[in-house]
Amino acid sequence: MAVGLRAFGAKGPGWLRRGPWAPFAASFCSQGRVPEPGPRLTSVRQRDGIRSIVLSNPKKRNALSLAMLKSLQSDILHEAESQDLKVIIISAEGPVFSSGHDLKELTDERDPQYHAEVFQTCSEIMMLIQNHPVPVIAMVNGLATAAGCQLVASCDIAVASDKSSFATPGVNIGLFCSTPGVALGRAVPRKVALEMLFTGEPISAQEALLHGLLSRVVPEEQLEEETMRIARKIASLSRPVVSLGKAAFYKQLHQDLRKAYHLASQTMVDNVALRDGQEGIKAFIQKRKPVWSH
Repeated sequence: MAVGLRAFGAKGPGWLRRGPWAPFAASFCSQGRVPEPGPRLTSVRQRDGIRSIVLSNPKKRNALSLAMLKSLQSDILHEAESQDLKVIIISAEGPVFSSGHDLKELTDERDPQYHAEVFQTCSEIMMLIQNHPVPVIAMVNGLATAAGCQLVASCDIAVASDKSSFATPGVNIGLFCSTPGVALGRAVPRKVALEMLFTGEPISAQEALLHGLLSRVVPEEQLEEETMRIARKIASLSRPVVSLGKAAFYKQLHQDLRKAYHLASQTMVDNVALRDGQEGIKAFIQKRKPVWSH
């Protein structure tokens, strides 16, 4: 894996700490505000390589308060480099996936430094998802608005029930969804993103699927089954290969065509050099199932 990551300027196993945004991530772990004591706002379980993180504050519509953000960040970062972790699923309790930031934290009763920490922490989590070594799947059953919609747009894969809807309604209360617009504008066509941002009106799950915000839409009763099917498939594959491929995909995405192919070609060379790359090729030639290194 380290061989492949060098193609993108990473340095191997410590890349989560040494990435371009690492100083901010490190400050959250060591110097950020300590959330007030209270019940944990997320719950986590991990089995067979699949880590399920659940936003667990339905009474407050799973608002992304600073405490919720830090809890989510901790759950995503926990043992991120462990070979036992293959995929992460983010879901939520209750009828609202997430209503976005907790507006009570954004009044003038809090100082601008606190407000900056809220938005900075949220932005770092969205980047963390993209830079994480394993795929991250959003499993949405209900409403996702503002930063909640941003969270869905930031995940690698998003599966939603047909009862779900998505909106960036901040403009209606005088707080334009500028940071959600970063993720939204990279997930859907510009004119779709701007209509959502300018009007604040929600779109249905089917519209979100049509425009590329979602990977697939299923009936509510099939949501967990379908999400787990995708997660199990990913978990059955080589983690080093998937990690290398994910990093390469995002690295080449915003390059010009020539540079994108240069980066991807070097990644293929690095992939062939991986133990699992050779194992997969030999298993295919020998007509047997590969035995991955993990």
